[in-house]
Amino acid sequence: MVQLRSKKMTLEQFLQLPETKPANEYINSKIIPKPMPQWKHSTIQGELVPSINTVVKPERIARAFPELRCTFGDRSTVPDIAVFTWDRIPRDRNGEVANAFLIAPDWTIEILSPDQSQTKVTKNILHCLKHGTQMGWLIDPLEQTVFVFRPKQETEMFDEPDALLPVPSFAGELQLKVGDLFAWLLE
Repeated sequence: MVQLRSKKMTLEQFLQLPETKPANEYINSKIIPKPMPQWKHSTIQGELVPSINTVVKPERIARAFPELRCTFGDRSTVPDIAVFTWDRIPRDRNGEVANAFLIAPDWTIEILSPDQSQTKVTKNILHCLKHGTQMGWLIDPLEQTVFVFRPKQETEMFDEPDALLPVPSFAGELQLKVGDLFAWLLE
């Protein structure tokens, strides 16, 4: 994990900085760059966002956003996928989706990259759960495993191809098996 600045800065100062690609995150008063997504990460993310949105977006139940900055609880992180229920999507005065999301997502999904710290990503998911997120997924493409986090519950692990992945109640129509998720890597 590389720290960009040695001096501590406030969240407000961080939010004034220009966005970078890949994104930087603000955690414990430090700027930490996210690793550049690689092929497996990008493939899963690129398939999962529309798969979720196909189920939840037409009925205005929720919406999945890729790489959306979420700022809350003195952190500013960029989950690989942030899903918000429709009534919680921040809006500007024109009714359009706001540029700033200052709340935790309802469902946070992280896809582990080979050079990424599983501990750091897990801490981000746990931070989300502490601030109201209903569910977090940590997808490990190398191990073909999905870890499912829920508030105040034991973490579950799914690695059997026929196992149906749990989803938050608002996305209950989404039926995705572990094998289906990782089959996207074969296409």
